[in-house]
Amino acid sequence: MNSSKESFPLKVEIGFKKVFDQYRERLSSNNKLVKQRAEVILDIAEKYPELSDGISEKESLNKYLPQLDLILEDIFSTILENNEIKVASAPYSDTIFKSSERYKKIVKTAGDNFEPKLNSLSDDEYYILGCVIIMNFCYGFNTDFKRPLYYKIPDEQGIDRMYRLIYNADFVDIIKTKNAPDFTKDDFEELLDNFDNLPLWKEKFPPQSYIFRGFILANMFDVTADVNISEFKANLLDHNASKTLLSENFKNIFRSLFNCTDLELGFSEFNEEENLLEQGLYNNITSFVLDGEQSLLSNVALCQTSYFKLFKKNEFYTISSASRYHKLYPENVLYKKLVNQGMDSAILAPIVDDGKLLGILELASPTKNKLNSINANKLKDIMSYLESHVIQSKDRVNSELELIIQEECTSIHASVHWRFKQEAKRYVQTIASGNQAFFNEAVFENVYPLFGQIDIKGSSEARNLAVKADLDLQLTHVQKIIEKIYLLEKLPIYEQLGFRITEFLEDVNSNFQVDSERTILKFLKSEIIPLFKHLSGKKESLKALVKEYRTLVDSGTGFVYKHRKDYDESVMSINKRMASVLDKKQKEAQQMYPHYFERFKTDGVEHNMYIGESITKNNSFNKVYLYNLRLWQLQVMCEMENSYYKLKETLQMPLDVASMVLVFNTPLSLRFRMDEKRFDVDGTYNARYEVIKKRVDKANIKGTTERITQAGKIAIIYSQKEDEKEYLKYIKFLQTKKHLDEEIEILDLEDLQGVTGLKAIRVPILYTRGKENNKEYYTYEDLISHIES
Repeated sequence: MNSSKESFPLKVEIGFKKVFDQYRERLSSNNKLVKQRAEVILDIAEKYPELSDGISEKESLNKYLPQLDLILEDIFSTILENNEIKVASAPYSDTIFKSSERYKKIVKTAGDNFEPKLNSLSDDEYYILGCVIIMNFCYGFNTDFKRPLYYKIPDEQGIDRMYRLIYNADFVDIIKTKNAPDFTKDDFEELLDNFDNLPLWKEKFPPQSYIFRGFILANMFDVTADVNISEFKANLLDHNASKTLLSENFKNIFRSLFNCTDLELGFSEFNEEENLLEQGLYNNITSFVLDGEQSLLSNVALCQTSYFKLFKKNEFYTISSASRYHKLYPENVLYKKLVNQGMDSAILAPIVDDGKLLGILELASPTKNKLNSINANKLKDIMSYLESHVIQSKDRVNSELELIIQEECTSIHASVHWRFKQEAKRYVQTIASGNQAFFNEAVFENVYPLFGQIDIKGSSEARNLAVKADLDLQLTHVQKIIEKIYLLEKLPIYEQLGFRITEFLEDVNSNFQVDSERTILKFLKSEIIPLFKHLSGKKESLKALVKEYRTLVDSGTGFVYKHRKDYDESVMSINKRMASVLDKKQKEAQQMYPHYFERFKTDGVEHNMYIGESITKNNSFNKVYLYNLRLWQLQVMCEMENSYYKLKETLQMPLDVASMVLVFNTPLSLRFRMDEKRFDVDGTYNARYEVIKKRVDKANIKGTTERITQAGKIAIIYSQKEDEKEYLKYIKFLQTKKHLDEEIEILDLEDLQGVTGLKAIRVPILYTRGKENNKEYYTYEDLISHIES
């Protein structure tokens, strides 16, 4: 690391006075050769006094290089110069004026323009390091600020090698100048608590206020393997597991560890439940074992020997030359895969936890013999860390899966999660204290319910029509085949089958009953499908007829699934679109005020919401949030209707939807039923709300046979006059926003079983076309005319 003179507390002067002093002591030696050697060195000291006094400029030092070679000859032993990696330099600097032959070779290999640079320290840390050296050297305050220093130097393959420097300061003096303030114990103690306060350090130790005279000897050691392991552990701490193993840095660690520039990484996870090797844990990492497949049975993915080694013995499996072994054993699946992927040597390392295989780390190289059973042992230093990382990654993935299951498959909404967490803590504490524990049911009292649904109109009738169309299509085709078969083989049984098919066709078209579908499907499955299977193997002419038939039916069931498929896919598309709009809007609603929400997909989408103090627990509930949520619900129902009719044009089977909102003005209690794992209203009176929900969409207008729910209109069901007044205000507002049309119907509903006195407001919905700045508004009738034109 280089630093300007102004950014270091020490003025560096390279000098050799301490070396000369040691040689002066040798003048009294009885060893003639030692004495002669000392005289030669001291002669240099006498001729060049500046080498004792100190030289501050690197350029000036260059003209003394022949003399420096002599002065430092004993320190840089010629016998060890091809073994030792040693340099003489200024302190913590890249200025090197003497080095061993091995160091020179290492740097030369790195390239003509390569200059070694020290790592680790910022400029501020570099300054403080100089201050710490002064405190220790001049004042005896022993402060440890030792940081490992490295040179990163690439080898002949371009792989970075890490060399750690160990400094020797035997030939150093530090001298205080007149510009240096006095330094006391109080100053020292103040600095101990102010490492980051650089101005304070500069106040105590101004730039250039002390002189460093002498030089530093540094021995260097190749610690690449140690650094690789350290970096390996640091990389594994990365929270993004998949990116960790994918990162180029991670790959380079292995390349350096194995001294292999073309090494590639792979990984396959073991799914114990299904006995599969798969790309589940690190989806984007190639697996050489799977060779492009998402998953394979473990005994299919591996050869017999590798399977035994990895799964039974939990040992490394190595291949030094896949090409050679493939020639010897061409049927071996593993050798074949490696050769096909351009890899010639490989190490497969089992990741094991408590004797169970979790996955396989795969190292592969296109170079023959580069990876083998000998250097595979290098993995032993890091496998424990990798195993811990894989265990944590699998736990993380499992937690994410559990979270998805909880979100998708249970009724515990985020708004009430706190209550279950609270109860879980109580449950754990009770068990910890040695008492018997029961998980109490969660009850939320005095909450206001909101219910809404967008229902597919005539879904049962549409499905029946689709079933009839499929059965008619299949029976007609079977009838044609039976007639052709009868012409080839005039057997009475074929004539009788033709008669029965004609009867079934008449039933489908004119007398379709509840059990007609079941009866016909049973006939096809038990009599027609086995017959066609028999005939297809009998004559080529019959085989062609049966083949034609099979192109019409579903290969899994043997039944025609065309019109029903159109119906099922249309219903699925409607539900997905409606649920998507509702879910997106719900996130915004939760930001307004937290509330419980759940939705269900049936033939349409329905939702429940509950809002109240007991859900939010923050003592912040006000009825204004209830009114806001009711208005939000109406607006979102209008948006869902609009979204549906934009989708309708693309459906295989056009269907209609109708929207309804139920208003219940009395707060109720909501209980989580532990046995059923779902929320339900609590109490006999509150159960009335559930009865209304289940029956009201089928209710007729009083004195008529007209259903209250109609396509193109939203029905608001209520029982109290104040509810009517409240919702008329919302309707008026939404009319100004062009969500609803001007016509308003206030209607009485027929009495339901156990429920009387219900009323409804019914308003046509406005549908939009065009962009925001150029919208056109349509009634339902206008829109249907446009779609059908």
